[in-house]
Amino acid sequence: MADLVLENVGKSYGGVEVLKDINLDIAQGELIVFVGPSGCGKSTLLRMIAGLEKITAGNLSIDGMLVNDVPPAQRGIAMVFQSYALYPHMTVRENMAFALKLAKKSKEEIDEAVNRAATALQLDSYLDRLPKALSGGQRQRVAIGRSIVRDPKVYLFDEPLSNLDASLRVATRIEIAQLKESMPDSTMVYVTHDQVEAMTLATRIVVLANKGIAQVGTPLELYETPKNEFVAQFIGSPAMNLLPGKITKTGKVTEIVLDEGKGTVRANIPTTAALNGTALNVGIRPEDMVLTNGQDYAFAGTVEISEALGEVTQLYLTRNDSGLPKVIAKLPGIHRNLRGNVMNLTADPSKVHLFVNGESLLYT
Repeated sequence: MADLVLENVGKSYGGVEVLKDINLDIAQGELIVFVGPSGCGKSTLLRMIAGLEKITAGNLSIDGMLVNDVPPAQRGIAMVFQSYALYPHMTVRENMAFALKLAKKSKEEIDEAVNRAATALQLDSYLDRLPKALSGGQRQRVAIGRSIVRDPKVYLFDEPLSNLDASLRVATRIEIAQLKESMPDSTMVYVTHDQVEAMTLATRIVVLANKGIAQVGTPLELYETPKNEFVAQFIGSPAMNLLPGKITKTGKVTEIVLDEGKGTVRANIPTTAALNGTALNVGIRPEDMVLTNGQDYAFAGTVEISEALGEVTQLYLTRNDSGLPKVIAKLPGIHRNLRGNVMNLTADPSKVHLFVNGESLLYT
């Protein structure tokens, strides 16, 4: 198994720059997840690691060896694609063994590797079936097994669950997590557009945006302490509410009046007197909103839509000034007959985020 180092890596197609200045160290045993909006370059970056796309700037090293010009077959990587890409005329056993046969491994070595991978992926009883006799989740496991038998230095996953339905996606995600636990020294790089996959699988998440890296961190670091508004709204569903306001009191606890001029919110983020009067955005996650009956509230809003989801009730609120952004709140439990009601909401100061010019005050 190996570590990966990307130094100032960039990618351009002619005069069109897609990625630039990608600097990332991936340690042996990590499961790194690339996330970002469509077109941000996450699959392109994965394909550059695989050698399927040429690096146009910077250097990529695998296990200490520069691999910019090394062919894919010699990089010691195995890739699982979005499409299963199984040979339809071959059995599961033959599909998994194919790469080892090309490498001229002995029958004993091939059988041992295939049986070991099949056991890990719970495919023992399907080894003699053709792909057409398998479910989508089973086919994806065969594709993963085909990578495992090669014992690569690095595993690459390019949105492997996106072709599965919701229930299969959850089941296969759990299987990938269990597989990683059984292979603690394996280095894996995983691309997804699904933040639930990212949050549940990743050792660290790499959020890509604007041709580069917006933030790298553990799932909870990105959730609890986003560096900027983009990460704050990209991680978490529904997205974090951003409410315009102005700092009216500085110190260990910062006090902000929202633009309506009525609500006040406090944040456990220290600020200096120089920031008094600064315009900013207050970030509050929908799940951190709480109802209050007192005068000490962040804002008042009218419930436009109420979604009863059972474990939570999701509210969409409009505010007194139609020019202000709508707010989403997730209240635990069941709340009935709220549509049209005016609600006063606030948040615990430890759950409030402050952004000036798009950047978090925690990092300034």
